[in-house]
Amino acid sequence: MRHYPVMREQVVGFLAVRPEGCYLDATCGLGGHTRAIAERLSSGRVIACDRDAESLEIAAKDLEPWRERIILRQARFSELERVLGELGIRQVDGLVADLGSSYYQLTAPERGFSLYADGAPLDMRMDRSEPVTAADLVNQLSEDRLADLFYRLAGERRARKLARALVRARPVRTMGELARIVESVAPRGKGRLHPATRVALALRMAVNRELEELEALVEALPRLLVPGGRAVVIAFHSTEDALVKNRFRDLARRGAVRLLTKHVIRPEPEEVRENPPSRSARLRAIERIEAEAGYEDGNTGNAD
Repeated sequence: MRHYPVMREQVVGFLAVRPEGCYLDATCGLGGHTRAIAERLSSGRVIACDRDAESLEIAAKDLEPWRERIILRQARFSELERVLGELGIRQVDGLVADLGSSYYQLTAPERGFSLYADGAPLDMRMDRSEPVTAADLVNQLSEDRLADLFYRLAGERRARKLARALVRARPVRTMGELARIVESVAPRGKGRLHPATRVALALRMAVNRELEELEALVEALPRLLVPGGRAVVIAFHSTEDALVKNRFRDLARRGAVRLLTKHVIRPEPEEVRENPPSRSARLRAIERIEAEAGYEDGNTGNAD
């Protein structure tokens, strides 16, 4: 699989990777950012986590040359503190979280992430041990709840119309069926986005509870990072990016972190030409303040 770690040089630059440091890749995927960090280590290590066990298996093979510097663990964002505790690690020098789907998820038809895999199941679970699939949501939620998901999570303006069409067409079992139903009431325009793109995005986010997990990650950052430690988060759509921006600003006002990016960082044109999916990437970075009130020694009391 050809895998492009998004904004690789910007990530390692903001992390200011030290050869002896300890780093956490919260979204290992196929291991691109993990490798970029591991290549710069000598006595340091990377804890590479992902909620997708199958992506981790693929990454483990590609990361074999750096295995002595890498610890792989299956975990979601809300479990990162527990994972570090089990490894005897209190805090890390840096953390990266790439919020996009992995290349494997997008290109493996059986995972049901792509609108262009006609017979693929309507699945979208990042962790296939989880019980609820996108098909469960489409076929069981009320029209009102589906419309709310489409609008709230993905900003779909035709949410009510599309939810009604899907409810009337039940059961919907495959990605191809979903795409055709949406296209029947919202024909493809001149833009490059498929008309079902936002519907699929909202379903993926709901199935994987992505906003809840992202909230847990951002709130935990002052506890996960050593004083002076840095975190880099890459979002791919406005809902996630707005959450990251607002929570980073909240942490800065509370005296927990310093903003390293006053404005969002986008990929260079050369990267977008080589890896078109990177065009939506939006990078933000923070640094934990050395001795912020209320956060010393892992104390998470209110700093206000």
